[in-house]
Amino acid sequence: MHPNAALIHNFYDAFAARDAEAMAACYATDIRFSDPVFPHLRGRDAADLWRMLCEAGRDLSIEFDGIEADDERGRARWIARYTFGATGRPVVNEIHASFRFEGGLIVEHDDAFDFRQWARQALGTPGRLLGWSGWMQRRVQARAARRLRAFQLQKRRR
Repeated sequence: MHPNAALIHNFYDAFAARDAEAMAACYATDIRFSDPVFPHLRGRDAADLWRMLCEAGRDLSIEFDGIEADDERGRARWIARYTFGATGRPVVNEIHASFRFEGGLIVEHDDAFDFRQWARQALGTPGRLLGWSGWMQRRVQARAARRLRAFQLQKRRR
């Protein structure tokens, strides 16, 4: 197995075990992360996203496969199953991840998923009616950013 494929495997093994510190150890300090809900995270913000999800995701389970990597790039597919906290609705989200590596660490991580499908599951009727709209996606992004900031503030106070 290529060392970067092993790095991706370690990242998702840690996620499955809800070990956010082990996940963060796979990232370079200036990591760039993006997905449809958290489109522009860098550095500590990206690591804190995983800390927040591991801490908050009481029924979160993941599975992953399709890991491929070479010296520079990698990819994987993963599926997250959880209850969306804001609505109590069950979600099964299939994500396609791409990675870029430098110095044995992940320097870029992009997760892609169907936001419209996610919104239908997570938000119910509003997601079915408006999940296609940029307005809905921006609203979800803003709420998610506020949630991450609140988590970070609470963490600093501990």
